[in-house]
Amino acid sequence: MKKLVISLVAASLLCGTSLVAQTSKEVKDSALKSAKIEAKDSNYKIVKEALNSVVLTKKVLLDLEKNDKKQAVKDLENAIGKLEVILAKKDMPKLLPVDVSVNATEYIGTPKTVKESVSIVRSLLDKGKVQEARKVLMALKSEIDIISVNLPLASYPDALKLAANYLHDNNIESAKSVLYTALNTLVQEVVVVPIPLLKAEALIESASKIAKKDKEQALKHLSAAKDELKVSETLGYLSSSDTTYKVLDDKISEIEKEIKGKNRAEKLFDDLKSKLLSLKSKLIK
Repeated sequence: MKKLVISLVAASLLCGTSLVAQTSKEVKDSALKSAKIEAKDSNYKIVKEALNSVVLTKKVLLDLEKNDKKQAVKDLENAIGKLEVILAKKDMPKLLPVDVSVNATEYIGTPKTVKESVSIVRSLLDKGKVQEARKVLMALKSEIDIISVNLPLASYPDALKLAANYLHDNNIESAKSVLYTALNTLVQEVVVVPIPLLKAEALIESASKIAKKDKEQALKHLSAAKDELKVSETLGYLSSSDTTYKVLDDKISEIEKEIKGKNRAEKLFDDLKSKLLSLKSKLIK
């Protein structure tokens, strides 16, 4: 999953490759648009056999509610057959996606407004106004969430086989119980991609491409990137990485100084991009 997200983030860099210098807002908007499209067309491929097996499991339960044991057995055997096809394949992952959705929530504000909102939350909590605080707190995020529902290959097929044995023994209630339990073992995984990081990366990439020909706009991009990284930090998108936001901020300041001087910042940009990638690879999970 991390490989997917890193690919997703990298795709946002395409917005900075235009021959015509873009404003910082245009770069950020393009980065977010590209990231949303990439997330929806991501490498999370629904495993058809796994999905069909889940659908058939639910149908078996409906069959049993209708007291149609014969159809229930048929559908359950069909569901098991779908999974046997998967088990016969080599190197299948332990979790098989049966559903994927993408949600994006963008925070429009500055580090200052984030801090003000946090202060409001604390004040409301001190007054016992938990639900009001919750409403304010829920707005303090800026991220793309890739949500996948997965079938656990290690346990699901065995559960269906156990249910089939119960049906053959005419133990309907036990079969139902096993099937309900199997459906409850579906695993949801969420990959969170902080939007401010996407924007900062796109701004830095764009600045690196125009630093020689449009010094003024490159500096605006770098200033905007600093702001986005600060928003990301203030919103709490933190990791245990050795690469901290302060390191990134210092690196950007070093590049800004170089652009204003001899303007030989190519290696500095490469180092900055590498450190940003290091942060993201640990942060996005």
